Parts: sequence; C-alpha cells; structure tokens
Amino acid sequence: MLQIREALLENRTQFNFFGKNVMLNNNIGVFITMNPGYAGRTELPDNLKLLFRPIAMMVPDYTLIAEIMLFSEGFANAKDLSKKMTMLYKLSSEQLSQQDHYDFGMRIFLTKGAVKSVLVMAGNLKRTNPTQQEDIVLIKAMKDSNIPKFLKHDLPLFNAIVQDLFPGIQIPVQIDQNLKDMVATQIVENGLQPTEQFIEKVLQLHDTLKVRFGVMLVGPAMAGKTTIMHSLRKSYIVTLNIQALHAKGLNNADYTKIEYSVLNPKSISMEELYGNFDPLTQTWTDGLASKLLRQYV
Repeated sequence: MLQIREALLENRTQFNFFGKNVMLNNNIGVFITMNPGYAGRTELPDNLKLLFRPIAMMVPDYTLIAEIMLFSEGFANAKDLSKKMTMLYKLSSEQLSQQDHYDFGMRIFLTKGAVKSVLVMAGNLKRTNPTQQEDIVLIKAMKDSNIPKFLKHDLPLFNAIVQDLFPGIQIPVQIDQNLKDMVATQIVENGLQPTEQFIEKVLQLHDTLKVRFGVMLVGPAMAGKTTIMHSLRKSYIVTLNIQALHAKGLNNADYTKIEYSVLNPKSISMEELYGNFDPLTQTWTDGLASKLLRQYV
C-alpha cells in the first residue's frame, strides 16, 4: 500500500513491486470499510491506518429502507408495516436469548439476512394470494422465516412480541398435507416414530429452502439433523413418483429429486477444502468443495 501511495503522490506511471516494474493506473482508489468493536473483526494496524483518511458514517433509517422494500413488493400499507417490522426485530434482538445463528443484527437487516428473506417471502405470498390482508401476509412471512431457527424457550417470547405489535390478528394455519403424509410415511419406513415436533421440523426445512439458497441445520449430536434432511429428500422422491399427487395438480417445482454429497470440512486443511494456487508452477488445484461444486454445475 505504501509503494502504491508513494507512486501516486509522485505521479509515476510505473512502480517497483517485489522486484518487478508494475504499471500504475492513476484512477486507483482504495476504500476500507470498518466496523469498530464488531465481534470477530480485527482493527487495522496503525501503520496502515496512517495511510488513510477516516470518514464517519451515520446509522441509516432502517424503517424507511424497509418501507421502500415493502412498496417494491406491492404492499399498499408499507408505512405502518415497516415500523412494526423494524420494531419486531429490535425487540427480538433485545429480549430473545443470544445465539450465534440468530441474525437480528441491523447489519444483516439490510443484506440477505433476516429481513431480506422475509420480504422476498412476503412478496411471494402476496402475489400468490393478493386478496389476503397485508398484516397477515407479513406476519406469516416473519413467522415462517424465523420460527425454524428459534430455540424452544424463545418461541413464546417471539409470539408474544408479534401479538403485541399486531393485536387481535389470527393467522390461518396452512400445511402441505400431501408432503406431511409423505414425511410421516418415510419416518415410519426408517423405523422411527413420526412425532409432530419432528415432522414439523422437516416441513420447516422445506419452507426455508424455498427462500434461502444456503441452509444450516444446527443442533446437538443425536438431535436428528441428518434424519430431517434425508426424510425430506426421500419424501420429495416419493412425492414425485406418485401419480395421484400429479392428478391433484400439485406444483412439481416444490418437489424435485435431490442429489447430495457428504463432506467433513474438519477432517481436512483449508487448501484441501477450497483448493490452492501454487506460486511456483502458477497452477490451480481444486479442493474437495470446489470439485463438488464444479461437478454439480
């Protein structure tokens, strides 16, 4: 950074970089975004910090951003709903237990985390059922995208917050009965008991996969994470093969044949997982993860 900066100050077109003369584009600009005090981040070294001019940033208006996003999804009452939505996440972050997999932080509010997925789901629900009350659509989207990740003791708290913000509104329960029956059948065929809580978790994974392209199953050993995944996968295959379900006019896009690969990242090094570049031979070697992704692509 120091060599590039000195070359820019002297208006040079080339600069020496580790023994090589490198062309310099005078339009270069280096910007470092920092988040002081944020967990898991490291501070810039002082000698690097001296080369940059600090600029202070203000906290954005999350309610206004949520309002615009709701309007873009077709909500007429976006002004009131955005206030309630922002308040829901603020209260959830303050009152619910602190877990690594909860993403109520306002940093994630704006990106592809909690709120983005809720708004995508709410937009899909509104387009599917345009006559339904907007409050109900938003509550359903917030519940469907958040409840699967909550711990047992946080569920009543979250439901209480929703009730306080949206008093007197009852949410109609919608369950894909055909898929539920298939899941129960698969669980029995695996020699397990089809308890309501377990079937519910499988259906929650199904709903989550509709709005997220990456999903983590989190829980202690022997909690049933792998069984949930395979129960849903096998239910998709069985559902596809039964003609009666096709006759009912079910949307086949919801059920698809799942291919899967198993990988244990803790048993290998970072280079073996992602791949590595050899500086001597100038060649790239795929890691296990990149090789698997290439095969699927």
